[in-house]
Amino acid sequence: MNRRDFLKVSGTSMASVMISGCGAEFLGGQEHFDTIPFRTIDLNKGEKAKLELDDGSLVNLQLLDVQHRQDSVCGAVREVRLQVKVDGETVELSSGNYTLPVAAGKFKLDCPVTYGYYAASDIDRWGLAKHARLRVWPRESAILPAGTFLYPVKQRWLASDTQMSNEPVYVDGGERPGLRKIFYHSALDFGEAERLVEVVSATDGLVVSRGTGVLDAHKNKPIMPRYDVVYVLDERGWYIRYSHLYQIDEAIRTGGHIGAGQRIGLVGKEGSSGGWSHLHFEITSMQPSGKWGNQDAYPFVWEAYRREYQPMMMAVARPHKVVRVGEEVVLDGSKSWGAGGQLSYQWLLSDGMKSSGATVKKIYAEPGTFCETLQISDHNGNADYDFCKVIVFGGENAEIIPPSIHACCFPAQNVKVGQRITFKVRSFTKEQTGETMDFGDESKAVTVYSDGNRKWWARDGYAVTDHVYDKPGDYIVRAECRDKAGHVGETRLLVRVSV
Repeated sequence: MNRRDFLKVSGTSMASVMISGCGAEFLGGQEHFDTIPFRTIDLNKGEKAKLELDDGSLVNLQLLDVQHRQDSVCGAVREVRLQVKVDGETVELSSGNYTLPVAAGKFKLDCPVTYGYYAASDIDRWGLAKHARLRVWPRESAILPAGTFLYPVKQRWLASDTQMSNEPVYVDGGERPGLRKIFYHSALDFGEAERLVEVVSATDGLVVSRGTGVLDAHKNKPIMPRYDVVYVLDERGWYIRYSHLYQIDEAIRTGGHIGAGQRIGLVGKEGSSGGWSHLHFEITSMQPSGKWGNQDAYPFVWEAYRREYQPMMMAVARPHKVVRVGEEVVLDGSKSWGAGGQLSYQWLLSDGMKSSGATVKKIYAEPGTFCETLQISDHNGNADYDFCKVIVFGGENAEIIPPSIHACCFPAQNVKVGQRITFKVRSFTKEQTGETMDFGDESKAVTVYSDGNRKWWARDGYAVTDHVYDKPGDYIVRAECRDKAGHVGETRLLVRVSV
């Protein structure tokens, strides 16, 4: 295709901006712009730029303002609000944290990262050289072309805990009080059932690394090989990492071709997982700064799931929240989506109360890890659920670390009446105090015992139990643990059972 690697940018810097993700360097000089419908640009506050998109349209951009909100517990960035002028129209954006592109005139755009995430971060995962990064699409464009990107796990949407799009790590008890370096999870973590859920390739591509083996031509690229990791180079020039794999399929060979949807292996908790079973899914591409950096894949996986599974709605109550006792927290379900447009929102809260509306304010009176349930519905009777973890620390001088817990089940989609479901649960307390499982169907709750995450990779680290539902319906499963002081750690799962 006749496209340029660099675009002229007008504005205060008069700089050049590299097109993020161009494949010319990697694929024999061929440029696969047809599979990258967006363009990426880094801007400083006040800077203006004119950007040409792949369809030939021009968009005038100016970054007006960037505001960061940090929590009072460890000073981590929890929310970013930006003002961007797009062809004279001022629009507001959030950065990362389960957000999708926002429409603005003839275009739509998102903001994967801002400079605020660097303040307390330990390494540079983004390759950002200015105040903010913007990605811009034609308004009617797909986020990625159909058939070029698939959902990378054979599992229901947000079936378990996740850590995505600059969300600080938390599932394994990673949140801690006090000023320190923060691990913002710029990639995507999909919590799943260990040794049971299949990982598949999101794209066609070349396997450049399997385990510790790396193709010679790619040893100086952004690859960190490990026994539990596979890297695929796709036609866009994106390096895609799949890690914490319990098992890598024998058909995956370094130097071999892989097809979109081909099995890579099984979800595990290997490597630097922290002890919870999940797929770490990460895309690294060349950024406008000329550095390698994370390519936020949340909009890609969101769109891919819609295409493959055609859900009527997708509830999103994430990211998790961190507050102190007595502080107000805002629960937000507005990132949810419904095919029918208008949605109704109801929150089913951990204290037994209910509240309507996309956003709800709540104050917690004691420390703990609480899990709040969002139900969305439409006028046709469709419903979906998601869950928001709220980690509540003690008051200003009380540094109680609330217990953390992870639960998952298999299968988590296409479940039938009478089918046996395997539930796995692990607490992160270093104490064997037990985990209680309430299956949401009026059956008797059971108590099981994980190892408290004493050793990350222990094969029997998760407690395992089975359950069978004898009626169709949507069931909210509650898993709970307590530390020796009685502070709660809770999580929830949705099990949808059909005839």
